[in-house]
Amino acid sequence: MKGTHLKAILPYWEEGELPSMDQVRTPHSVRTLAIVLVLVFIITPVALLLAPWQQNVTGTGKVSAVNPTQRQQTIDAPVEGRVVRWHVIEGTKVKAGDDVVEISDIDPQILSRLNQERDAILRRVEAARSREMFLTERITGLDGSRRNSLDANRSRIQVAVDRIRAAEQSLSAAEATLLADRLNLERQKKLLEKGLTSVRNVELGQMAFDKSKADVDRAKAAVNAERNSKSVLDADQAKIETDFKASIEDARASRATALAEIANANAELQRMDVRLARQTNQIIKAPREGTIFRLLAQPGSELLKAGDPLAILIPENSEPVVELLMSGNDAPLITPGRKVRLQFEGWPAIQFVGWPAVAVGTFGGTVLLVDSTDNGMGKFRILVKPDPEDEPWPSNRWLRQGVRANGWVLLNEVPLGFELWRQFNGFPPAVDIAEPGISDKGAKKK
Repeated sequence: MKGTHLKAILPYWEEGELPSMDQVRTPHSVRTLAIVLVLVFIITPVALLLAPWQQNVTGTGKVSAVNPTQRQQTIDAPVEGRVVRWHVIEGTKVKAGDDVVEISDIDPQILSRLNQERDAILRRVEAARSREMFLTERITGLDGSRRNSLDANRSRIQVAVDRIRAAEQSLSAAEATLLADRLNLERQKKLLEKGLTSVRNVELGQMAFDKSKADVDRAKAAVNAERNSKSVLDADQAKIETDFKASIEDARASRATALAEIANANAELQRMDVRLARQTNQIIKAPREGTIFRLLAQPGSELLKAGDPLAILIPENSEPVVELLMSGNDAPLITPGRKVRLQFEGWPAIQFVGWPAVAVGTFGGTVLLVDSTDNGMGKFRILVKPDPEDEPWPSNRWLRQGVRANGWVLLNEVPLGFELWRQFNGFPPAVDIAEPGISDKGAKKK
């Protein structure tokens, strides 16, 4: 029976047309699909590992303004008082110079009292100026009197010098006469001893000698008197100089005091003018164009001090930027000029971090600056401005100050396999080899 069965199926086996084998055989299309799937599973991971990947670091922040004057600011009260009337409500659009609020001082007579104080200060200034002019004239007069007194005393000294010279000449003449009379007396005495003259002649010679001696003594006394007179005049010269110098210095000190009083009074006058200007300008105006965000004071009931906030103004933001807070590990990798991708809150977006070219709803930016210190919690602030080479950011209607934003700072482009290996090992992104520490180590190794 077995032989008969084999002989019966042998022809079909040899021809390959056995019906049961056809039913269990795998179709050709399925085999092709299997081969394709195997190739895809093999090639796809390899391709992904070699595909380019854009390294990035992330941060969160909000929309702000690059110019501090365009950021949120308060309108403060310039003087003490109460709010009388608001000219705006929350949400009002204002321009620079528009009326915002009217306030009044607690004292209704403050303006008249301030004017009276200002008039008193003006009178002080005028009195001090008059005293300063008088002292200036007095200094000029004292200086002229000093010169005249010194000139007059020098003239008297010159007269004394002339008198001394005359007295010295008289003394010389008297001494010459005394010498002649002494010689004559000696000659008469010798002649008397020889009997050639009379006693009368000797007596006359003695009298002439005594008279000449007295004249010499009188001339010496005159010379000494004139010299003493000149010494007194010299002392008067120094006294005149000292007395006038002391008087002039005293007048100059008084004038300096008057000038200081004028300066102090002028300073008080300036402060008073400022107070008057503040009190006069009781209608506070908007410092710049923007929107009134909050009103912080109630009319009539609330007592304000100078410097208290009255309202919050949001200026028109013509130069928006985004403030992002970055981790301290990422801050050293960020430099001005780096490209950034931004996603704004309330704006639909699809972001592929590693492939920014295929992102939808994100906007480009560049790093404007990186803070040199953290915010006290280990975060570093960076400012991102619009990228002029990318599409513009949304208008102020959508991009208001304070809108939250997510940012991705783009670093280097590396293979995806390297990025996965880096992430699995917890390594930081690649650092530029131009860093001083790295280049120095490389040079040492070489």
